[in-house]
Amino acid sequence: MKNSFARYCLWRVFLLATLSMSANAATIEVPDPKGWSALTHEEQENRRAVLKRQLQLASPAERRVFRQQLRARLETLSPQDRQALAAQTRGRWETLSIEQRQRLVKERRDQINAMSLEEREDLLRQRRAMLNKLSAEERRALREKLTPN
Repeated sequence: MKNSFARYCLWRVFLLATLSMSANAATIEVPDPKGWSALTHEEQENRRAVLKRQLQLASPAERRVFRQQLRARLETLSPQDRQALAAQTRGRWETLSIEQRQRLVKERRDQINAMSLEEREDLLRQRRAMLNKLSAEERRALREKLTPN
């Protein structure tokens, strides 16, 4: 279950990014991470459903622009704010039922599988770039979380 949690934490930001797309690149609204995390689980689910429909209408280029904008916004957060958001996300994950967790993992897997090869490669490049920006301590902590027991 720890491995599922780690994957959930890593992909949560990307899920936020891809589900928060609007149908037009000019009107993409990058959500405030703090505002999103302040929503209840039910509110997030409702917003996610609406945004998922919008995402299906977006082009790969529109999704790429949005991910870049979201990443830029997340990078402006202080390390303390990022840690607080991660802790809050972890706490919410732990309160979810096994069925809810499995559903979220399956939704993310389906979302990745629906991406074109180019989009997946771009996402992988962006993830690697993000990991390269982490301090050695942050990378070590992440590696420990991802190591299956």
